[in-house]
Amino acid sequence: MFTGIIEAVGKIASTRSEQGDLRLRINTGNLNLSDVKLGDSIATNGVCLTVVAAHADGFEADVSRESLAHTRIAQWAPGTRVNLEKAMLPTTRMGGHIVSGHVDGVGVVRGRKADARSIRFDIEVPADLRRYIAAKGSVTVDGVSLTTNALTATGFELNIVPHTAQETTLADLEAGAEVHLEVDVIARYLEQLLGQKTHDESRLTPAFLAENGFWK
Repeated sequence: MFTGIIEAVGKIASTRSEQGDLRLRINTGNLNLSDVKLGDSIATNGVCLTVVAAHADGFEADVSRESLAHTRIAQWAPGTRVNLEKAMLPTTRMGGHIVSGHVDGVGVVRGRKADARSIRFDIEVPADLRRYIAAKGSVTVDGVSLTTNALTATGFELNIVPHTAQETTLADLEAGAEVHLEVDVIARYLEQLLGQKTHDESRLTPAFLAENGFWK
């Protein structure tokens, strides 16, 4: 479990095929590895990876074909910059929101523009994920916990403040770039508890919420 507050930016050191899946070696930059041991989890651009080998300057992780099919990891090459966060502790401040490290889908940056000292992004979201995203709600983009500015017809808008731009890889994004998305886990569980009928039809609609006093 993670919070979406990035601790360091690292780089992919190497990738190699391992009998159909992938072994990554990641240089972790200034991430403190003193308390990291084999089997620990480190979110890498929002993907929960398990440490299978530790080095003075980073770690290695295996990536299954399932993860390769639902993320951008297959496109990573040596030198690719990645956001890093170690798994949260019981004493960790919840500065972001609850993040599982399980990528729900890949979004696309459709627009980028300056907004005073911030950067405003327009992110297109896969159609089956849009119902889980709310205006002023939480969403994870490449492992970063963010608040949506507004919803659009195809996704949402974000405002990235200078500190976040400096401490993560988000400032590298340009129009056309693909990003890992994880929706708020609470929205998924609410839908399940309220009785999802099919994969594409949910009872968790604005009308239902209004009728039950969740909003007016």
